[in-house]
Amino acid sequence: MASDGLDFEPVSTYLSFAGLRPARQRRLMHQLRQELRQKLEQYLQPQQILRSELIQLPLLALELRVRVELQENPFLDELPEDEAIVDMEPAQIETESPAAAFESSSEEAASEEKADEKPSAAKVEEGVDWEGFLDDEESYVFKANRYIPEELAEAPRPSVPTLAEHVEAQLGLQRLTEEEFRVGQHIIGSVDKDGFLSYPIEEVARELNVSVPLAERVLRVVQSLDPAGIAARNRQECLLIQLRGREHQEKVQLAIRMLTEIYDDFLNKRFEMVARKLNVSLDEVKAAFDEVRKLNPKPGEGYFDEKQNYIVPDLVVQRVGEDGEFVVYLNDGKVPSFHVNTTYKEMFLSGSTDKDAKAWVTRKLESARWFINAIHQRQTTILRTMRAIVKRQEAFFHHGKDYLKPMILQDIAEDIGMDISTISRVTSGKYVQTEWGVFELKYFFSERMETSEGEEVSTKVIKSRMKEIIDAENKADPLSDQTIAEKLAKEGFPIARRTVQKYREQTSIPVKRMRREI
Repeated sequence: MASDGLDFEPVSTYLSFAGLRPARQRRLMHQLRQELRQKLEQYLQPQQILRSELIQLPLLALELRVRVELQENPFLDELPEDEAIVDMEPAQIETESPAAAFESSSEEAASEEKADEKPSAAKVEEGVDWEGFLDDEESYVFKANRYIPEELAEAPRPSVPTLAEHVEAQLGLQRLTEEEFRVGQHIIGSVDKDGFLSYPIEEVARELNVSVPLAERVLRVVQSLDPAGIAARNRQECLLIQLRGREHQEKVQLAIRMLTEIYDDFLNKRFEMVARKLNVSLDEVKAAFDEVRKLNPKPGEGYFDEKQNYIVPDLVVQRVGEDGEFVVYLNDGKVPSFHVNTTYKEMFLSGSTDKDAKAWVTRKLESARWFINAIHQRQTTILRTMRAIVKRQEAFFHHGKDYLKPMILQDIAEDIGMDISTISRVTSGKYVQTEWGVFELKYFFSERMETSEGEEVSTKVIKSRMKEIIDAENKADPLSDQTIAEKLAKEGFPIARRTVQKYREQTSIPVKRMRREI
């Protein structure tokens, strides 16, 4: 007999629960409530993460990353320097950066991306073709491309002391106790690249477990050393130290008063207000400003380690041949050359059946292979990106900055068939050497603007022209943003006053009032 739409199965199931213990009933009810859900999620495989990581690394960070990998993976062995590519040739870069080998193994890479990082037991049981794998040095090798600028290769350079070395040498000549000298060294070590003390003197005293008066006394000794203004705690103190160190104090008394009594008015160049508050003439104010203008607002400038300051380009673009064709060279800096190590080959071919050992060996070998392939892909991607940039910006490479064309990341992504996020990572922190200087790859990207004649130009060209107009203005009566916009419009760049303000702020050019001089 029908049960008025009721399903008989749940009723019988319910009745069967009656004779069960409560705990058993709860477990069965939980199983009945379970639902089958399908969920689609995207996971990055270790190979993909590694490739993304290496592509975005700048040259120095890449060198450190490679050396860490060489230390951690026994299957990677550094090649002697004489086996690295020294004289870069375009053909060598094409073949030795195995783009072809990388692309030919696309099926293998695809299968790897589906695999887990740890091999399964079945995979270990099947074994690995050790002999073929370890002997394949041509496919599993990275040889770095070296580029040494002519000016560094030809001329020996003198050793230039760093700022800390220069000041500490003078500190050693002062009459200080051992404790005071130790405090002085700590203060010098806390000075930033501009020459300012980057920590409160109270913090220095606390870290060294000395009294604040003692630390302040040593600070005054350091501030008396060369360069003048060193270890100042702010710009105001830096300028006052330099003025008070002058021989003819009578000439700078008004400047000292201006910095101590009305520093805010001085910063904002309120000349008339300065004259009224100090009860002096505008001519005297101008003379005081001229004295301050002779000072160094960044006493640390000029003292650096030249080797650290030099930018090593990741790429070099040069003209070759009679036609002036541009060729892109890859430079790996001091990144070491390396390959898969065969030292342990016989040990692993000795017939060991230890599954754990085989699993460990498999992981390390796969890690070595992934790392080398990721390095190769980094080279290939950077080269393809730079060649696409050169093709689009050929006028720049022929004639210079004024011929930069508008270009966005999407343009290059479409040209080489890659994702825009990849292009963004490739162009960040990478530099190229050209006839016109060394530029970050990001420099070549800018928004477009249409001129009055309908021609598209880069916004960087407009910013450059705006800066030229401001540099040529009468400093006694600087140009307003509206006047600059009108001048640019007459030259065929129809931009609004707000756009001039935005460009001026982006190029760190101060407002009209701050550019004024008397």
